[in-house]
Amino acid sequence: MDGFALTPEEFLASWSASRGNLRRFLEDRALPPVNEASQKVAGEAAVASAVRSVYDIDLSDFTAGVDSVGGAFEAAGGRIVTVPDPDIPQDTGAAAFFDVDNTLIQGASIIMFAIGLYRRKYFTLRDIAPVAWKQIKFRVTGSENATDVAEGRQQALEFIKGRTVAELVELCEDIVDTNMLEKIWPGTQALAQMHINAGQQVWLVSATPVQLAQILAQRFGFTGALGTVAEVVDGKFTGRLVGDILHGPGKKHAVAALASVEGLDLARCTAYSDSINDVPMLSMVGTAVAINPDRDLLRVARLQSWEIRDYRSVRKAVRTFGLPALATAAFGLFRWWKGKQAV
Repeated sequence: MDGFALTPEEFLASWSASRGNLRRFLEDRALPPVNEASQKVAGEAAVASAVRSVYDIDLSDFTAGVDSVGGAFEAAGGRIVTVPDPDIPQDTGAAAFFDVDNTLIQGASIIMFAIGLYRRKYFTLRDIAPVAWKQIKFRVTGSENATDVAEGRQQALEFIKGRTVAELVELCEDIVDTNMLEKIWPGTQALAQMHINAGQQVWLVSATPVQLAQILAQRFGFTGALGTVAEVVDGKFTGRLVGDILHGPGKKHAVAALASVEGLDLARCTAYSDSINDVPMLSMVGTAVAINPDRDLLRVARLQSWEIRDYRSVRKAVRTFGLPALATAAFGLFRWWKGKQAV
């Protein structure tokens, strides 16, 4: 019998070969694939399971996010709009995601965009009336109607249908430079710069048109921007969307896709927003920060122990008392403090 004994190494090699033969038998003979279509379904099921376990979203939502990210990259002419400073060591895998409206800038970018379209005669006041009515309903009721959102989106797409990309980019540059840069929240800009100085990626994630968001990102030296992507064929807009509108869950889908593409560890990422609608995005990262939060987001942020930063109090004080009065008060307080230090 000794002549038939196997060394441990030989036994492991034989066992490994046997396992390989057994696997091939199961795959090829006992449980062969039915056909290519069934293999596709099995593959999609495996991917769906992985996506759900990592990002807690369905495969269809992840696919919509991939479409949005791909459209954003295509609109930017590449992956990013700003090359990182070579003198800053890059913190690979970490990023910050910023909402735009009332988080980075004061006011609604889509309203500024609409005003710019009107001045360029993209539409008449009669055309914009239904969109304005939906905005008034939202302001009064404080809640969004899914039908109103869908109809408003389609009406907005009709305004740019048939226009060239170059034409819209020129318009967006004018809107950013003449209306948006002066409305930046300095506190939020400082937060974004903090992430840049730490070598982290900084992305805008907004429902605003991706061209507008990317120009804004470029002006402030951010890595890039994800926004609502309108379909382009032969250099002109078709009046249809690519992927999802980046609103509410759409932002979560896009960030999940971006994290997959960029190799980001969401546990090391930070998200900033003012709106309860962005809780899906805020909940998927390691650090969530409520900036100028609406009432509902303030409640959620307190329950979740998220950081809260409100820059509106300074603006309200300036509007109420006037900048000269505030400056005088600040100077008086400073002199009082210096006097206390000298005692």
